[in-house]
Amino acid sequence: MTSEFQGRRILVVEDEPLITFLLEDALMIAGAQTVVQAARVAEALSAIKTAVSEGGIDAAVIDYSLADGQSALPVADRLAALGVPFVFATGYEASAVNKGQHTDAPVITKPYGPAEVVSRLADIMRRSAAD
Repeated sequence: MTSEFQGRRILVVEDEPLITFLLEDALMIAGAQTVVQAARVAEALSAIKTAVSEGGIDAAVIDYSLADGQSALPVADRLAALGVPFVFATGYEASAVNKGQHTDAPVITKPYGPAEVVSRLADIMRRSAAD
């Protein structure tokens, strides 16, 4: 699975620091070059803007509902506009997630293991590359 992540930049939008660090470790072990972290919508949008000027983002994990009560849909909207594949990670049931216009985005429900996220990201990056 390392080949899908080799040299890739992955965005993790998650408000729980422990989850963020576990995902970062798993993604780096899988071969990611960089893991960009954001805990709020504004941080994520700023990180995306910066990353685009530095070569882009290859994929993302987005916690659907952040601690500040905001939906992360604006982040999903921006990534979709850039053609960046992403998965939603949430404590909600998959059927309760309003994905807006992103009906094809996979939903991973918490609790999940970092390996599950890495596997799902690898899948969507392969599909995105095939399109």
